[in-house]
Amino acid sequence: MDISRTIEADSTQVNADDLTAEPRVVTITAVTKGTADQPVNIELAEFPGRAYRPCKSMRRVIVAAWGPDASTYIGRKLAIYNDREVRWGGQAVGGVRIKAMSHLDKPLTLPLTVTRGKRAPYSVQPLPSEPVRTSAEDLSRLNKMLTDTGLIEDRAQALKLISRAAGRTITTTKELTPTEAQAVFTAIQKETDQ
Repeated sequence: MDISRTIEADSTQVNADDLTAEPRVVTITAVTKGTADQPVNIELAEFPGRAYRPCKSMRRVIVAAWGPDASTYIGRKLAIYNDREVRWGGQAVGGVRIKAMSHLDKPLTLPLTVTRGKRAPYSVQPLPSEPVRTSAEDLSRLNKMLTDTGLIEDRAQALKLISRAAGRTITTTKELTPTEAQAVFTAIQKETDQ
């Protein structure tokens, strides 16, 4: 039994305590206006009903990376984490920080205020985009086609045909992109038509 949900804060926002030092990738679903103290609510698919309310420094990072038009943020991803070194009232209390962002071509570094009158460089990394994968339905269809044709006697032979059709070395059909899967379907069809 996973009891992690029982220790989540009862809150309308994502708090530092909800995160560990390891970054968690989240997907933006909406951005709305907040209060005077917390002017931006970033709704996240991974935290339904609880907004990420970035501090001013993190809002500066977001604007520097993606521009000021929040309507373009929908679907973009952030890797956020609990930076335990964040201070409030002279005490290290932790705070939500951005480690990486989608839609960045290269690392971004900008000076941010650390304490009154003191600035330090802050860097975020590009968040690698997830490759588009072939659907489970298409993989099932492909595996059935490989079995039904009788062309493939063993796994090594199957992977050789698949790799040739995909134009790169494939070790499992789960690695195929939809375009590569279509090329494999076509290659198998050509083999059976001969």
